[in-house]
Amino acid sequence: MSEGILIRGGRLIDPANGIDGQLDLLLEDGRVAAIGEGLDAQGARVIDAAGRVVAPGFIDMHCHLRDPGLEYKEDIVSGTRAAARGGFTGVCCMPNTKPVNDSAAVTRYIIEKAETKGSGVHVYPVGAISKGLEGVEMAEIGRMKAAGIVAISDDGRPVVNSNLLRLAMQYADHFGVFIMSHSEDKNLVGDGVMNEGYMSTKLGLPGITRAAEEVMIARDILVAEAEGKRIHLCHVSTRGGVQLVREAKARGVRVTAETTPHYIGATEDWVAGYDGNCRVNPPLREEADRLACIAGLVDGTLDAIATDHAPHHEDEKRVEFHLAASGISGFETAFSICHTELVKKGYMTLPRLIELMSAQPARLLGVPGGSLAVGAPADAVILDPEREITVDASKFKSKGHNTPFDGRTYTGAVCATIVGGRVIDQEDC
Repeated sequence: MSEGILIRGGRLIDPANGIDGQLDLLLEDGRVAAIGEGLDAQGARVIDAAGRVVAPGFIDMHCHLRDPGLEYKEDIVSGTRAAARGGFTGVCCMPNTKPVNDSAAVTRYIIEKAETKGSGVHVYPVGAISKGLEGVEMAEIGRMKAAGIVAISDDGRPVVNSNLLRLAMQYADHFGVFIMSHSEDKNLVGDGVMNEGYMSTKLGLPGITRAAEEVMIARDILVAEAEGKRIHLCHVSTRGGVQLVREAKARGVRVTAETTPHYIGATEDWVAGYDGNCRVNPPLREEADRLACIAGLVDGTLDAIATDHAPHHEDEKRVEFHLAASGISGFETAFSICHTELVKKGYMTLPRLIELMSAQPARLLGVPGGSLAVGAPADAVILDPEREITVDASKFKSKGHNTPFDGRTYTGAVCATIVGGRVIDQEDC
C-alpha cells in the first residue's frame, strides 16, 4: 500500500475526462481517490503544485530499452529511470533486442526485470512479427500475447513480404494485439544516411528519398484496407506520409500513426556540422515535412507523439557521420521540445499536447493510464510549463547521451513523476 499523496493548488489537466481547472488531486492506495477544491487528507503527503500543471503520466508508444543483450547502450534499470525523468509512467519497448523478443521467454524476462529492478515505470513489451526479425517466419504471437505483449513489430526492419504482413495482421487481430509498422523500403534507402535533397548534395552525403518511407506507408495502408485490419505506423516523418494517412482515414481505413519530438523540433539543416547525433532513421527531413507533421498532429491525422528513444554508446556516435548508429536518446527531452515547438509557438493548446502524450497512447495501446478519473491508476506528472531548461546530455539518467538537442534551451519542464501513488522522480521546479 502506497502512502497517500495530496497534490494541492495546481492546474489539473485531464483531457480524457474534459477536466482543466484549479483542482486538488488525492491519491490513495495506488488509485485516484478524489478530485476537487480544498481537499483535505489526514496524514497524506502534501505536494504544493501552485503555478504547476498536474496531468496524467505520459505513455510512450515506442522506445528501445536495449535489454536483453545490448545493455551497454541501455538497460531496463537506466531506461525506466530516464523515462521517469521525462514524465513517462508507461513505455512500450521494441523487440530488436539480443535475443530478439520473439518468444514468451524473452517477453517474461522483460516484464519481470521491469517489475523487480525498474524505476516503477510500467513496461509494455512489443513482440516481434517475425522470428529473429528476419521477415521469413511468423513469431509465436499467441504465446507472447499470453506472456504480456501489447503489440507486434519488426521495428528497425520493415516486413518486406506483403503476404507475411497480411497474415500477421490476421493473427494479431485474432489475439487482440496490433501491428506497429516500420515503414521503409531498404532498396530505396540504399547507402543513404540523410534526407535526399539540397542539404545532402551540399554536404556530399548520400541521400534517402522520401519515397523510401512513403512507398511502404502506402503498401501498409493498402494491405490493412484490403484485410479490414488495424495497423499503426511508426515515426512518420514526411509530408507525403502524413497525407497518405490523412487520405486513408478519410476512406475509413483502420490506420493510426505517430511522429516524434525530433521530427517536430529538428530538420536536415542540423546535419550541417556532420554531428553523428543528428543521424536517425527515418532521417531528419526538410522544414516543410516538419510543418506537415505538426499539421497532422493538430488535425488528428497523426494520433500520438512517441519518442522512439534509441540510446547508443558514445563510441557509436562519435564517428564519421555515415558510420554513426541511427537514433536519438529521447525520453528526457520529449516534453520540453514538444511544449516549446507546439504550445509556445501557438500550434496547439497544452491540453492537446498532454492528450497526445498520455490519453491517446493509452487508448491506442489499450493499457491503463492516460486519465485521472476517480478510480484510475495513480499515475501522474507535475509540469512547469514556464520553466526554461537547457539540455545537458551529460546529466541524462539514460546511458545514451546521444541527442542533437544538447545545449539548446527550451521552455517547459517535468517536475515530478508519480506511478501507483509513489513519487519515483522529482526535480526542484
